[in-house]
Amino acid sequence: MRYSHILIPTTKEIPKDAVLPSHKMLLRAGFIQHVSSGIYNLLPLGKMVQDNIRNVIKEELDKAGCNEVQLGFVTPASLWEKSGRLNKYGRELLRFEDRKDNEFVLGPTHEEMMVNLVKQSVRSYKQLPINLYQINTKFRDEIRPRFGLMRGREFLMKDGYSFHANREDMNREFDLMEQTYKKIFTRLGLDFRVVEADSGAIGGSGSKEFMVLADSGEDTIVTCDKCEYAANVEAATAKPKPRPREEMEAEFAKFKTPGVTTIEEVSEFFKVDPYFVVKTVVKKAITDGESRLVAFVLRGCDTLQEVKALNAVDADDLIDASEQELADAGLVAGYVGPLELGIETVIDNSLEGEKCCIVGANETDYHLVGASFESFDKAQFKDLSEVQEGDSCPCCGGTLGYTKGIEAGHIFKLQDRYSKPLEATFLDENGKAKPFEMGTYGIGVSRLIAAVIEQNHDEKGCKWTKASAPFEAHIIVANSKDDQLAKLGDEVYDKLRENGIETLLDDRKDRFGAKMKDFELIGCPYGIIVGKGALEGKIEVVNRDNLDKIEIDMHEILNHLGV
Repeated sequence: MRYSHILIPTTKEIPKDAVLPSHKMLLRAGFIQHVSSGIYNLLPLGKMVQDNIRNVIKEELDKAGCNEVQLGFVTPASLWEKSGRLNKYGRELLRFEDRKDNEFVLGPTHEEMMVNLVKQSVRSYKQLPINLYQINTKFRDEIRPRFGLMRGREFLMKDGYSFHANREDMNREFDLMEQTYKKIFTRLGLDFRVVEADSGAIGGSGSKEFMVLADSGEDTIVTCDKCEYAANVEAATAKPKPRPREEMEAEFAKFKTPGVTTIEEVSEFFKVDPYFVVKTVVKKAITDGESRLVAFVLRGCDTLQEVKALNAVDADDLIDASEQELADAGLVAGYVGPLELGIETVIDNSLEGEKCCIVGANETDYHLVGASFESFDKAQFKDLSEVQEGDSCPCCGGTLGYTKGIEAGHIFKLQDRYSKPLEATFLDENGKAKPFEMGTYGIGVSRLIAAVIEQNHDEKGCKWTKASAPFEAHIIVANSKDDQLAKLGDEVYDKLRENGIETLLDDRKDRFGAKMKDFELIGCPYGIIVGKGALEGKIEVVNRDNLDKIEIDMHEILNHLGV
């Protein structure tokens, strides 16, 4: 493609609302154009990158035996109501009515639609397994869209769904998709980790995320320094913390603790390790529009993990309870404890069997010492605490640490989470109707455009990986007004194109310095400078990754580019 024939509106200005490097550079380099909050146009270069990413995804999925379909962007709300997600998904689900007052949603994900498709098409176990996917536009009405393509409202997503006669086969396909996704992200040249994850609003029994490692990532990932264990902090676990050498010993009693309300103050007052002090966090759990108070109980040295807490009580949302709401329930802020509390109570696993600790007495200025958790029902104990840096790996005992990542893919074991409520069944070998076992597999295609740049950029601009780049080579004719150099530039351009190398020829009559800045900003893997040396058969090749230059004979260009 000749530069003079393509729309590449580069600019020196940095958009005021752009924070992440990818947001700044994709706008400055003319890959995307802002339309509205969380909505962007893809310009020619952006569309080329997206198509390259899409093609890699499609090639690997097709090799794995998946079938591509395309579902309607608009989904009947009745399907979402039947699956139980219409209210649970929240206000991010954009709803509207047509002229006949039928309610629809703009699909942020398509489990319901795909189940409905298979329900009408697959009748027998003989037609299973089947894996269907689409690469299609989605819409999620984000409360705070930001970071350009990283968290937009409208986006391109690959979502796939597999259907099986039994759980064993669903697990097999889940493993196959994990390996397929690894191939996709490896081909795209990304540094990534596969991590254990929370299933969130999608539901199901288990899930894994594919995280592109980047300092700008919104997700915190817990990783082990000795083994391959990795998990989103929302789902991470650790070995139990070692008990302090100095055990706490006390008879059960009530102590007056005036003005002592924090874990630190209680620990200091009684001269004990925070390990033996218990915090009771009261939240309002919202489920289907109804709210209730719930107490979450954990050790003073631990922190409540909000997503774990949300899942523990199967709520749509958790919000802080006010002091007045606590008072209305007969609770005292700063002195709430788990004994005879009178509201739903969930206790962290680490406290199961604990015989001696300090808890709030549910009375102003009083705490209880020597409290035990032996009388609580086993079902009340769940994993609530957030893994901290320095904790021990649950797999090998190594040290856990934090890193940042961008969620680029997510796979789920759905089981019958959607097929059962949507009454999607098949006939098994005995002629009995059974709900499909399902898996679902997503990749944020447009998000990957930004993720590549978050991981590959410098202060000058983008650095596209070979598989994602809009062009592999970017020819810069030093002086396009010089007919001889322009002709030599054309010769190099034709030679590369004839050999299947996607090439951008900068044939503009601009200054050489301006052209080089655009090459660095756009970020194609190789820059080829056709300067005065070309008159003697020499050209320069610039590696965009490190900006190293090398002079070669013109006829060696194909070998240098690995053709």
